[in-house]
Amino acid sequence: MNWIILIVAGLCEVGFTYCLGRAKEVTGSEWWSWIAGFAVFYVLSAVLLAKATQTIALGIAYPVWTGIGAVGAVLIGIFIFREPATFWRLFFLTTLIGSIIGLKALS
Repeated sequence: MNWIILIVAGLCEVGFTYCLGRAKEVTGSEWWSWIAGFAVFYVLSAVLLAKATQTIALGIAYPVWTGIGAVGAVLIGIFIFREPATFWRLFFLTTLIGSIIGLKALS
């Protein structure tokens, strides 16, 4: 169950990245709405990470959490914010995913 909580925590990290990206595009009350979303996802992500580390080693949980967030942020950037999907960007993204899988496999 705590692995599911950890994955949801990582997805919340992706959520706050998305809100931050949207907030930089707007002003006024809409900016505050996106920042509020950012804050909610940020707190929820941290709380869920803390819950997951009750049974998952911190040395595994934290890299998986940040990895989900990093991979998600890159994919959000490419597919939603129209950032370039260069060879090297995708290469290092693949390397990151492989590293996270390797950490889990060896634990």
